[in-house]
Amino acid sequence: MTANDLFIALPELFILGMACLIMLIDLYLPDNRRGMVSFISVMTLVFAGIMVMRWQVTDAATVQYAFNETFVRDSMADVLKLFCFVVLGAIFIYAKHYLRMFKLFQGEYYVLSLFLLLGAMVLISAASLLTVYLGLELISLSSYALVALDRDNRRGSEAAMKYFILGSLASGLLLYGLSMIYGVTGTLSLSGISEMAALASNNITLIFGLVFVVIGVAFKLGAVPFHMWVPDVYHGAPAAVTMLIGSVPKLAAFAMAIRLLDNGLSPLQDQWMGMLTVLAALSIIIGNLVAIAQTNLKRMLAYSTISHMGFMLLGILSGTAQGYSAAMFYSIAYAIMSTGAFAVLIMLSRAGVEAENLDDYKGLNQRSPLLAAVMLMLMFSMAGIPVFVGFFAKWLVIQAILDVGLLWLAVLAVVFSVIGSFYYLRVVKLMYFDEPETEVKVTAPADFRFVLTINGLAQLLLGIFANALIALCVASF
Repeated sequence: MTANDLFIALPELFILGMACLIMLIDLYLPDNRRGMVSFISVMTLVFAGIMVMRWQVTDAATVQYAFNETFVRDSMADVLKLFCFVVLGAIFIYAKHYLRMFKLFQGEYYVLSLFLLLGAMVLISAASLLTVYLGLELISLSSYALVALDRDNRRGSEAAMKYFILGSLASGLLLYGLSMIYGVTGTLSLSGISEMAALASNNITLIFGLVFVVIGVAFKLGAVPFHMWVPDVYHGAPAAVTMLIGSVPKLAAFAMAIRLLDNGLSPLQDQWMGMLTVLAALSIIIGNLVAIAQTNLKRMLAYSTISHMGFMLLGILSGTAQGYSAAMFYSIAYAIMSTGAFAVLIMLSRAGVEAENLDDYKGLNQRSPLLAAVMLMLMFSMAGIPVFVGFFAKWLVIQAILDVGLLWLAVLAVVFSVIGSFYYLRVVKLMYFDEPETEVKVTAPADFRFVLTINGLAQLLLGIFANALIALCVASF
């Protein structure tokens, strides 16, 4: 280990140090000063973002390795990390209001969230099977604890147990696949695996290893048929935790797919393209159809997530730089959309009661026109209606699969995108055309309202000025 290694991994080391420091600070803070933990956590993200931007890699050809080529820093890693900081910063501001309202305002949420972020950063910069598994497990262990944050809630404890059991199974399958790949190639380095796989692309053990790797990636993304945990975890976890699980880990899972499938197993592209095609098609079909039947917003958004991950897989399975950049754009857009949707749910919640049923959104325009307008932009964006960012995200991934000749898959994606727009527009109909069932005023702190407004407007602005973000994603590959 050299000084240059530490410099390349400086943002990760900073996050690790601050997470440990916040854990110690929280021990000595009285309850009435707990807001300091939230403030320090947000400032941690600000300074980490400055570190990344100060030495940002802007050229896709520039790659920096550290720790014996187990850790890589490139333009894709820097862009994804910056958006992880932005999304998590917004989540921390939203979560503060929720945690106070539900009497869960403890430092554990922020410490575990920062460790989850650290795992995401390690996974995004993984250049070895070792760092892939290390980052993945750090995300997973933090997520299990966060889902069970409200220890008195039986539904949350049940969701955490289901998540732990299924997550452990998926981790075991992934580790089994990685061990097979190591056994055939004799190296843990992803670049070394790529070179050796080119010489043994027909090796049956290597292909079996690939199958288990794809299963691990599909589980983290929540793709069908490895989606069983998603609805229960989204429904059972506190909204502040669901908001986190549905955003930052998705960015890391996208990076995991690129690192393993493109950087490491690109010689087996024909095999994994076929597997991802099935996963994407099933996720888009089942995610959209089952979401229509949901009356609980959290479960609806869970099945919506499954369909969105199917769309993101369309870009990856194309196997082209254009497809990868489209999938990266989609993952960023989805993380922002998902965070905003759960923030609206939090803002409508009352002490001890989450606004998770669709009936809670009846007549929202009469109670809070601004909040209804923000939710409208988020729902339109998720449905893929022009001029919102969600439309351009879907357009890019569909264009990517058309370019590789998968016309039937593009038609299927368009058809089910239209079908799926029903359940998003149903929320808009409830807000604007139904009478409210309660006259309770919607209240939230000023910082919450400000960030949520920016989150909603981002759906429109990132759509109108999509070229800048698209160019950033394209420059990463």
